Amino acid sequence: MRRDWSARQPNMKPCAPEHIASIIPYPPGKPIEELEREYAISGSIKLASNENPLGPSPKALEAIVSAMSKLNRYPDGSGFYLRRKLADKYCIPFDGIMLGNGSNEIIEMVVRAFLTPGSEVIMPAPSFLLYRLVVQWMGGKPVCIALKTDLGIDLEKMAGAITPKTKVIFLTNPNNPTGRIISKSDFNAFLSEVPHDVVVVLDEAYIEFNTNPDTPCGFDYIGKEGPGVIVLRTFSKAYGLAGLRIGYGTMDPDIASFLNRVRQPFNTGSLAQTAALAALDDEEFLHRTQQTIWSGMRYLYNEIEKMGLEYVPSEANFFLIDVACEAKTLFEAMLRRGVIIRSMASYGMDRFIRVNAGLPEENRRFVHTLGQVLADLKLSFEKGDSRRGVHNQ
Repeated sequence: MRRDWSARQPNMKPCAPEHIASIIPYPPGKPIEELEREYAISGSIKLASNENPLGPSPKALEAIVSAMSKLNRYPDGSGFYLRRKLADKYCIPFDGIMLGNGSNEIIEMVVRAFLTPGSEVIMPAPSFLLYRLVVQWMGGKPVCIALKTDLGIDLEKMAGAITPKTKVIFLTNPNNPTGRIISKSDFNAFLSEVPHDVVVVLDEAYIEFNTNPDTPCGFDYIGKEGPGVIVLRTFSKAYGLAGLRIGYGTMDPDIASFLNRVRQPFNTGSLAQTAALAALDDEEFLHRTQQTIWSGMRYLYNEIEKMGLEYVPSEANFFLIDVACEAKTLFEAMLRRGVIIRSMASYGMDRFIRVNAGLPEENRRFVHTLGQVLADLKLSFEKGDSRRGVHNQ
C-alpha cells in the first residue's frame, strides 16, 4: 500500500540553526534531460555550466572500461598514483596534494579545517557562489568585496578588509562568472599585505583556457615565504570529466596535514582517479579542447558585436553578455527553444547572461536563437507588454 506523504508536513526550521536556515541553496544548471521532459522538446543544447563540448578525454574513457572489473574493491584512499603523476608533471610537493570529489570538496576541507563560528572569510562578489555557502555552513562570516567597475577583482579593498578574525581568502583566477584575471604584479602586491596566518585559496578551475601571459601560476607560490597559498584545479572542464567529480588542491605539506584531518576516507572513487590519471597523458585532447574553445569564443564575440550587445572579454571558456533586458525572462524564453544558458540574476547581475563556448553548430544555434528571442521580447515590449522586462537599448 502506497503511503500518502503529503499529509505529513513537519516544520523543521526550529531544528536548524539560523546560519543554515538562512542559506539559499546553490542553483545548478538545468540538465538537458530535465529541460526536454519539462517542455516536451528534443534536440536541446546546453551552454550553461562551462562543460567541455567535446565530451570526456578518450584516453580517460579507455581507462575507465579497463578498471570497471575492480569496482568491488574500495578505491585508493590516498590517491597515491594520481598524486604522484601530478607531482611529477607540475613539480609540486607530493605530500601537499589533496584529491577531492571535485575541487568543491577541497573548498569544504579548507573551511572545515580552519574556521570556527564567527571567523571571517574574504571573497570577491560576484564569484563562485559555493565560497559563501560553505562559509555559512560552518557558521562563519562571509566578507564579500564588490568587483571594480571594470569587473576585475578589487585586491586592494580585499587586503583592506582583513581583520584579526580573517582566516581564509578566496580568489578565482580567471574569475567566475566574469572570466577576468588577476595580474602577476597585483597578486604579488596583494600577498605582501596578507598576514602569514591567513590562508589564500587560489581557484584555477579555468586556467587551461587562459591566454594572458601576465597571469600568475599558482604552483609557483607553493611553500614560498608569506601566507599559505592553496591552489585548486579540476578535471571537470578542460579534461571533460565533470560527471566523475575529481579535482585536487596543492599546498605546503603542513597545510595539507590539516586538511587530511577533516577529509572523508575514500573521498574520490576509483573510476575518477583512473580517468584523471589517463587524462593527464591526453595532451592531444587537451590541445583540441583549447582550440575548440578559443575558436568558439572568437566567433561568439564577433556575433554578439554584430547584434550591438555589450559583453565582457574573458580568459575562461565562458563570458558574460549584457542582454539589455531582464535576464531571467530571456533565460526562460531560450529554454523553451531548447537552448540552456545561465541567468546571472542569482549573482545580482539582472541584465546579464553567461554562456560557454560549445561546438561550432551549438554556437551558431545559440546566436540564432538569441537573436530570435531578443526580437520577440522587443516586439512584445513595443506592443505595451511591460511585464516582459525589456528595456530600450
